[in-house]
Amino acid sequence: MKGRLMILALAVSALLAGCNWPNGSYQSVTAHQEQWETDQDDVISASEYGELIDAMKELVSMGTETAAIHVTQYPAESLEQGMEGAIRYVMQTDPLGSYAVEDVAYEIGASAGHPAVAVTITYRVSPTKIRYIRRVADPEAAWEPITNALERYDTGIVILVEDYAETDFTQFVQSYAQENPQIVMEIPQVTENLYGRGRSRVAELTFTYQNSRDNLRNMHAQVEPVFNAAALYVSGDGSQRQKFSQLYAFLMERFDYTLETSITPAYSLLCHGVGDSKAFATVYAAMCSTAGLECRIVTGTCDGEPRTWNMVEEDGEYYHVDLLRCNALGEYRQFTDGEMDGYVWDYSAYPACTGTGAAGQQESTEPESSSVAPPQTEAETDPSGETDPAEETDPPEETDPPEETDPAGETEEPTEPPGQTNPTDPPEEEEKTAE
Repeated sequence: MKGRLMILALAVSALLAGCNWPNGSYQSVTAHQEQWETDQDDVISASEYGELIDAMKELVSMGTETAAIHVTQYPAESLEQGMEGAIRYVMQTDPLGSYAVEDVAYEIGASAGHPAVAVTITYRVSPTKIRYIRRVADPEAAWEPITNALERYDTGIVILVEDYAETDFTQFVQSYAQENPQIVMEIPQVTENLYGRGRSRVAELTFTYQNSRDNLRNMHAQVEPVFNAAALYVSGDGSQRQKFSQLYAFLMERFDYTLETSITPAYSLLCHGVGDSKAFATVYAAMCSTAGLECRIVTGTCDGEPRTWNMVEEDGEYYHVDLLRCNALGEYRQFTDGEMDGYVWDYSAYPACTGTGAAGQQESTEPESSSVAPPQTEAETDPSGETDPAEETDPPEETDPPEETDPAGETEEPTEPPGQTNPTDPPEEEEKTAE
């Protein structure tokens, strides 16, 4: 500690006495000068308080640690008060100084026979990191550098927003990652810090991943071809419903899935057959988007349990699509709001689904009364999709009576049972209310 103080004292004395550093020069700038120079002929000068602040801001922006500010024209009686105010402004109000500066020490004296202030600045970040701060006009302009950092799996990014407005950067990161599972393999934990006061702010975002950058990049390299193949799978002519159905088949026929939650949803689902309702919904939505189809992600509950599903737009009408429910039915289905018994979601956040619905999609010869199956929870759904929910509800097999021949000599066929019903269906619930 004593050695450090001795070095600092020698540095300040050298600056104020106009002595040269061992290499023959010390760093200095002129306020508002665009090009940083280290020649001794270039001098920082400040004749009033505003110029003193500008000089300090310039030093910080370049990561300068020691410099002399010439104050020949500055009123001597107010110089100390001016320095205290300038330091306070740089460390508290100026966004860059508030972010980068740890401490500022100064001493008033003379340099080359002129009144001057020797300044020593201690930083909490390296000069290189200061120079790499991205400058943007407003929060909207910050989205591009943030998404680029996510795609590179950087550990964070620092942005100086000139015209700042209150912004939830953490929510943006989470939303982008959820909507782009083909790009962001793992949703990072985000730590957000803001620096400065007034119109501008420095936003420091730190991203924490459980997987290494190399592992995440390797996952992305394996997932990307699958999404490309999905887009080719539905290319060409065909109705929107056919394409939605084809993408459903492309996804659901890859594995006998295991329903578990993973921190790498797209990779685990597409490469290992492991995922939950959220993984299915986000991956399906991304595949639809890649194919030029509109598909949203809906979060809510099903029978009181957290659930994520999709909402697709077809010819101007919207429909619900729950891939796990479709899997239980054994085929792709679209549902209206009225057919979503047991589901609860924020009705005000999504368009109404009032189209034809599942009843109008029946293509088999089965009675329409069996066309809509009750939703299954993730714990109940058979990952393989091989279980027919109607098998458990068939009436017990009875012995057919002896065939009787009518007068015309034709055999009377036994009457088919009416449309199957599921005795385990929950009783009709009260009208859903918006969350």
